[in-house]
Amino acid sequence: MKQDEIEHMWKVASNDPHHDTNWHDPVVMAFAKLVAAKEREACAKVADGWPDYDVQGLAESIRARGQA
Repeated sequence: MKQDEIEHMWKVASNDPHHDTNWHDPVVMAFAKLVAAKEREACAKVADGWPDYDVQGLAESIRARGQA
């Protein structure tokens, strides 16, 4: 997810489309981390459902990105 996408979601969440995003604000950073975690898990769940052995371990790899 790109910074401008996260910033857009932050502005929607703050209910102010003109809200100036401060990327040093711990709340903004926590929000960005939550968004990223939600996206990783959504992708991992899709990979969990694939029956193809060529993608074995893909879901675990996606989830592991959050541990780095």
